[in-house]
Amino acid sequence: MQPDAETNRSCAAWIARFLRARGIDRIFGLQGGHIQPIWDYAAQLGIRIVDVRDEGAAVHMAHAHAELTGGFGVAMVTAGPGVTNTVTAIANASLARMPLLVIGGCSPRPQVNMGPLQDIPHVDILRPVTRAARTARVADQVIRELDEAVARALGDGGEPGPVYVEIPTDVLRIDVPRAMVLDEWMRIPPARVSLPPPELARQAAEAIFAAQRPLVIAGRGARDLGPSLARFLEATGAVYLDTQESRGLLPPDHAANVGAMRAAAMAQADLVVVIGRKLDYQLAYGSPAVFRARFIRIADNAGELIDNRRGEPELLCTPRCALEAILSEASGSSEASRLTPAADRDWSAGLRRRHEERVAAALALPPATGPDGLIHPARIFSAIAAVAEPDAIGIADGGDILSFARIGLQTTSYLDSGTFGCLGVGVPYANAASLAFPGRQVIAVVGDGSFGFNAMEIDTAVRHGATPVFIIANNAAWNIERYDQETNYGGRVVGTTLRHSDYAALARALGAHGERVERAEDLPAALERALANAPAVVDVVVSQQVPSSDGNKGLGFVPDYQALTAWDDAEKVRRQQ
Repeated sequence: MQPDAETNRSCAAWIARFLRARGIDRIFGLQGGHIQPIWDYAAQLGIRIVDVRDEGAAVHMAHAHAELTGGFGVAMVTAGPGVTNTVTAIANASLARMPLLVIGGCSPRPQVNMGPLQDIPHVDILRPVTRAARTARVADQVIRELDEAVARALGDGGEPGPVYVEIPTDVLRIDVPRAMVLDEWMRIPPARVSLPPPELARQAAEAIFAAQRPLVIAGRGARDLGPSLARFLEATGAVYLDTQESRGLLPPDHAANVGAMRAAAMAQADLVVVIGRKLDYQLAYGSPAVFRARFIRIADNAGELIDNRRGEPELLCTPRCALEAILSEASGSSEASRLTPAADRDWSAGLRRRHEERVAAALALPPATGPDGLIHPARIFSAIAAVAEPDAIGIADGGDILSFARIGLQTTSYLDSGTFGCLGVGVPYANAASLAFPGRQVIAVVGDGSFGFNAMEIDTAVRHGATPVFIIANNAAWNIERYDQETNYGGRVVGTTLRHSDYAALARALGAHGERVERAEDLPAALERALANAPAVVDVVVSQQVPSSDGNKGLGFVPDYQALTAWDDAEKVRRQQ
C-alpha cells in the first residue's frame, strides 16, 4: 500500500503536490503502469482524475479546460501507444498556442536499450509539436523541471503551448529529501506584465486616430481583454472582427462587431490593428492582395507579432497595457497633444447594418428541408437559438457543419476545430466544458464524420457526470470533400460517403439520452428533452445537398496560394503585376 501522499517523499508524491500547489484540480488521462505512482498520489490529494477512452481525448479535454478557464491543462498518459495516441491532439494545442502540461510515462532506467515494454523515443516524436519535450531522469531535479515546463507552457520562453515531460518509473519511486524541493518551484509565480515603449504607443495612437477605416482583429493573445477592448473600440471608432481564437471576447451584439462582413472589412480597411493573432490562412496571411492597409501588431510574444506582415509599429508587450497606453497617449497631457478619431462613422455604420442583415438572414428560419427532402442543416441553429441560455457554451466540430456554425451558433463562449482544422474535438471539448462549468448549458454541434473520432467519449461523460448535449449533423458524408468531388472531379464521389448510422442508439447503449430526428418540426422538442436529460445525443438526419459557404468558397478545393477561392484569385492578379 502506498504511504500517505502528504508525507511521502517519493518523486511521484512530490509531483502530485506540485500539481495541487499550482492550482490543478483535475487531470485528464488514461491509466497505465508507467504512471500509476503519480496517478495514485494525485487521487489521494483530491485531484480529480478524469479518465477517458483514448489518450488523444484526454489532451483535447485538457486543451478545452485551459481555454475556458484561463489556466493551464494537465493530461497524463502511459508509455508507448499512450503517448503516441496524443500526437494529433498535442499538435492541435500547439497551433492553438494553448498551455498544456502533458506528463508521460517511460521505461525504468535499468531497462534502457534492452527492449522494454512500450519503449519508443517519445521525446523525439513530440519535440516538433511542443514548446519543450524532455525526459527527467534525476529525481532531485524533477520538480524544478516541472516548474520550468509550466513556465514554458504559459509562454515565458516565447509562444505559449504544450510541453511534454516524462519520468522513468523507477525515478518516480526514488525518495527526494524536502531540502531538495525549493519553495519557489512549488508556488504560483506572479503574472508577467510588460509595458510598451511610450514612443511606440504614441506612434500607434497617431496612426489609429488618423485612420478613416480602422479595423481591429483579435486572437488568442486578446482573450482577457473584454472591457479594455470595448473601451478601445469606442474611443477609436474602429470596427471589430473576432476569430476562432477570440470568439466571445465581445458580445455578438456589440456595435463594433462586423463579423458577418469579414471580407468587406478586410478589403476596405486602411489600418488594421492585430492583437495577439497570427496572420495565418484564416486571415489570408495578411496579403496585400486582400488587405490594402497598414498594419499595427500587438502581442506578448514574437510569434504573434512578426509573421507574414510587419507592423508599423510593433508593440511587444502585454496587450492590455498596449491598449491602455495608446488611449492614454491619445488623451494627451495638453490640448495640443490630444487626438480626435478620424474614423468614418458612415463606413462603420454601413458595415454594421449589413452585418446585422446577414446575421438575421442566417438565423431566420430556413427551409425545412434541402433538395433531397432531408432536414436543412441551418435548422439546427434555429432550434438552438430558441433554447440556449445567455451563458451557454457552444462548440462546433466538423467540416461542412462548422461553416454553418460560424454565424449560426451565437453563444458568447465558443470553441471549434481551430486553426488545425482538427476533427474529433467536439465530444472531448464539450465534456471538459461541462465538467469545468457544471451550471451552464454546453451544446456541441458535431458532424457525423467528426463524431466518429471520439464517439466513445460519450461513455466518459456518463461516468463523470458531465451534461453536454451533442447534436449530430448526420448527412452520411464527409460532405465538404464530397461536394468538391462532385463539383470539380467529374462527379466521381469516392471514399467520402458514410451511412445514416443511428448515433442516438449508440448514445443509449453508452448510458446517455439519445433521440433521432428526421423531421424539422420535431427538432425543437427533441432539443428541449436532451437538455433536460443530458448527457444526450440528438441525431439529426440532415441534407447533403445544401452546400455550405466554405464549400462554395473553395475551402475543400485547396487553391494554390490562399485558402479561399476569392483570395486566391486576388493573389494571382497581384502576382501578375
